[in-house]
Amino acid sequence: HQVDAVLIAGDIFDTGTPPSYARELYNQLVVRLHEAGVALLLLGGNHDSPATLGESRELLARLGTTVIAATHEDISTQVVVLPQRDGTPGCIVAAVPFVRPRDVLHSQAGQSAEDKQQSLQQAIQQHYVAVDAAARARMAALGVTLPIIATGHLTTVGASASESVREIYVGALEAFPTSAFPPADYIALGHIHRPQKVGGLEHIRYCGSPLPLGFDEARQQKEMLLVDLDSDGLKTVTVLPVPRFQGLVAISGNLETLAGAIGAAAAEGTRERPAWLEVTVADDDYLSDLPARIEKMTEGWPVEVLRIRRQRGNAAARLAAAASETLDELDPFDVFTRRLQQEELSDDLQAALNNRYRAIVAALRGEEA
Repeated sequence: HQVDAVLIAGDIFDTGTPPSYARELYNQLVVRLHEAGVALLLLGGNHDSPATLGESRELLARLGTTVIAATHEDISTQVVVLPQRDGTPGCIVAAVPFVRPRDVLHSQAGQSAEDKQQSLQQAIQQHYVAVDAAARARMAALGVTLPIIATGHLTTVGASASESVREIYVGALEAFPTSAFPPADYIALGHIHRPQKVGGLEHIRYCGSPLPLGFDEARQQKEMLLVDLDSDGLKTVTVLPVPRFQGLVAISGNLETLAGAIGAAAAEGTRERPAWLEVTVADDDYLSDLPARIEKMTEGWPVEVLRIRRQRGNAAARLAAAASETLDELDPFDVFTRRLQQEELSDDLQAALNNRYRAIVAALRGEEA
């Protein structure tokens, strides 16, 4: 496609302490794009450690790669001129990575949850305004008309997420409204794994994750976006499908029907690369030796079971399975829901408690990121 530049809008890694093989892939990406004459812009996401990304920033700059690990008091550092293959300026990027609340907002005593949400939205919006102004000032200094790209790593109003997306602003900012973005020719967003236009707008998009990161994404066609811009603005956006390299299949049923489902799933695997399975068991979910039974059913098939879920058919089955159940089969919300079911509470109170609990868990996960 002879692209001029590649932009990755956050979550370069899925952890702040990436393993050596992940860092090796990262370095290979930088080197191979440099050899191909392609500029690379990398933005920090909520899973990334600003320190980890930032430590090699100056070195990678020698290889045509710009790293924006976090927001900065000097707004000009978030304005990036991406070159065309001939070295001339191609576009200006208002490069906004994941915005950590502590970087743009100071807490005030006595604020309600609604006040905090409004304050954070305003702070992020003001940051965008400042970066956009700096980008336009850079273009004026260059004396040429260039398209402007804005970036972000957040949830926007109307975006459709998947279960593997970590909520990053719930309890403080549920979603950033599209109207709060600055006027730009194209807005490249990260964080949501499902590729999509935002609000049906052609120029505001999530390209999504290039690989499925959860079994609910198993049937998604992953993609990259080829964006064509010139001095007049956005021309076209072309979807480039990403090939599936690893079979990922979610199956469900009882022990009688699962054998057939496992055989069908095996069609997506090979001996060298078995298909990964998530198995949800109904009816027989109370059995204490369920993992061993499923392992026996998969013998001889090119499949590997990564996750077993119990559907929980009835109260008696739940009680019988409790002794053998592991935390791997439950998430924090399952545990809280189980506890609420033991109380006689109104629907409104249950909903309020669930919402409050989700906000607390999301806040704790945000601190871990």
